[in-house]
Amino acid sequence: MEAKEPGLLETEPLHEVDEEAISDVDISSFISDEEREELKTELAKLEDEILTLRQVLAAKEKHLVEIKQKLGVNTLNELKQNFSKGWHDMQTMTAYKKTQETLSHAGQKATAALSNVGSAITKKFGDMRNSPTFKSFEEKMENTVTSFKTKVGGNNSSGGSFEEVLTSTAHASAQDSSAGTRLPEDEDLQC
Repeated sequence: MEAKEPGLLETEPLHEVDEEAISDVDISSFISDEEREELKTELAKLEDEILTLRQVLAAKEKHLVEIKQKLGVNTLNELKQNFSKGWHDMQTMTAYKKTQETLSHAGQKATAALSNVGSAITKKFGDMRNSPTFKSFEEKMENTVTSFKTKVGGNNSSGGSFEEVLTSTAHASAQDSSAGTRLPEDEDLQC
């Protein structure tokens, strides 16, 4: 590659040394005394205006606080109002409405599905109770309880449904424990 000679238009960026050299240049030497006086006057005027605006702003903020105190509005109430307004604004948005409708529809479908599952489970339990296997189990339990009742309770073998047998057995065992009757010896029990 060839080394290029520096020309009038250099394409290299300024370096810190160059920037410092530029900032050291006194620009005020290019401004006339009349322009300098105008700028100083304008600067003083702007500083006065800024000071006045700050004072007006402080006075208005103080007045605002006084009005809020008279109305009973405090920071917590303001936050509540802002939150309520934000919540209202959010609820009026189209995206929120669509999401709410979708979730509502999904909730209705889930409720219907759970209701169907509950009905199916109830039906299955009903079918199971009416099945021959359960009836056979129920009969075997009735026979076992009746047999046990006959051997333990004596000659009172009225039979009856499974529930009646369980109730009477529980009643009989409660009476036996409260009366302090003795349990039959191993030789009295025969299976």
